[in-house]
Amino acid sequence: MKSNETLNLIEEITRNDGSKYYEISNIPQNGRAELAAVRGFIKEVRILQLNIPRSSNLIKYEKYINENFVMPAEDFDHFEEWVKPPEIQAIVDAILRENHIA
Repeated sequence: MKSNETLNLIEEITRNDGSKYYEISNIPQNGRAELAAVRGFIKEVRILQLNIPRSSNLIKYEKYINENFVMPAEDFDHFEEWVKPPEIQAIVDAILRENHIA
């Protein structure tokens, strides 16, 4: 099942063990992350930048996410961290650099 998410923000997610990572997301996904924090599946989520530019890297990452993940329903019972193979993580790293985050 494919998703049809438009990604337009960068958030910082803090796992329960205190480690952090950056994710390219959108407002509905951020809402799910906020709900995951309330439910104790993650420690915290913070939006770092809204309305990021639609670069070629963002479009590539968006395509990967839409082909491999689906937005969870509100009754989810865990937080799914989007797994990124090395070539996709390189795209995320480029998006972060483009937006002066990393």
